[in-house]
Amino acid sequence: MARPKALETAEIEAKLADLKGWALEGGKLHREFQFANFVEAFGFMASVALVAEKMDHHPEWSNVYGRVSIDLTTHDAGGLTTLDFALAAAMNEAAR
Repeated sequence: MARPKALETAEIEAKLADLKGWALEGGKLHREFQFANFVEAFGFMASVALVAEKMDHHPEWSNVYGRVSIDLTTHDAGGLTTLDFALAAAMNEAAR
């Protein structure tokens, strides 16, 4: 399967407008999720890990107690692609 190409600035801005809670930082999609405790944060990460593996698209993330900090980019495309926005939307859904 062909990997997606990097999106143009106008495409990124349009998609970002529809993606609640995410911002563009350093050319990457960025968001921090806050959970009540470590178990909830780690559970979120575990559920998202299954989605990311299925997509063959993996986040840059870290976890400190109830906080999960995430950056998304498509390294092999050299920027943001539809994969980043799809994974971000899946993360928003998993955090509900």
